[in-house]
Amino acid sequence: MKMGPVKGTLLFLLMVLVPFFLSIYYVNILSEILILSIFAVSLNILVGQTGLVSLGHAAFFGAGAYATGLAALKFSTNIFITIGIGLIFALLLALIIGLLSTKAHGFYFLMLTLACSQIFYSIVYQWTNVTGGSNGLSGIAPVDLVGGLRLSNQVFVYYFILVVIAILLFILSRFLHSPLGTVFIGIKENEERMKSIGYNTALYKNISFLIAGTIGGLAGGLYVVFNGFISPNDVYWTASGSVLIMVLIGGVGTLWGPVIGAAFIVILETIISSYTENWMMIIGAAFILFVIFAPNGIVGIFNSLKRTLFKRQKLEHETSKIIQMKQETKMDG
Repeated sequence: MKMGPVKGTLLFLLMVLVPFFLSIYYVNILSEILILSIFAVSLNILVGQTGLVSLGHAAFFGAGAYATGLAALKFSTNIFITIGIGLIFALLLALIIGLLSTKAHGFYFLMLTLACSQIFYSIVYQWTNVTGGSNGLSGIAPVDLVGGLRLSNQVFVYYFILVVIAILLFILSRFLHSPLGTVFIGIKENEERMKSIGYNTALYKNISFLIAGTIGGLAGGLYVVFNGFISPNDVYWTASGSVLIMVLIGGVGTLWGPVIGAAFIVILETIISSYTENWMMIIGAAFILFVIFAPNGIVGIFNSLKRTLFKRQKLEHETSKIIQMKQETKMDG
């Protein structure tokens, strides 16, 4: 599923107009979808582009969120400074976890990322004087943008998040077709062959980890700006599992798949949770169905339908040409 610059611009303009037609409740849901989309896109760099399945990505989300929140409480209310500090902490954590985890492969890599994430969760949960412990980090005041403009209005926060994800997706669309992005894909397809032609795959996997972790920290920082609160539950390993489900349902290795997956899960959760408390079971069942019947996710379904429609149109066109040629032959005869 590809989206050209014209379609992307039209979608962005449509999203800009949303607050004029929908209530603040739906605007907040869209803000949450955009934040989780960034989170899912960051994990997709590891899973979809480099072939590194991680169950510890929530640690980077938490590092960015807690660092941004603490910076806003104790250091500065400027959003670029607070989120910048969050990005630095997420980058440093990704560097540490990446150096440890990328030495392993497959199942062992997955378990190492999970273990490191749980260590971070334990620190956050027990360091009550700094993080607030089980009560979470609260009381984070709205931050300033530029010129004293305070993001106290949820619509302003929505617009800020929208601009951030638009810039991020534009950069990633270029990155995926860059030489570095091609190396990541090569490692996913055949790491041994990449080694044989001279690539230091361990270095590139660490670079992938740094990029993914930093973007995950960006999602965490935006979450604090939007919500004004962060708790240890947002760092627990189940958060990593949830975002992995978003990536798999949307479409692994695609640009828009994680965004679609995040929107699907948030909308499904919002609708189902209003009717039953067993919404997690229903989402789990939906995930199982996708894994069995649509392993390429929603984007894969869309691409299959597109190919089928294209083949049908091509067949109809060829059939009409044959009929036309027969009619012309009869007329000549």
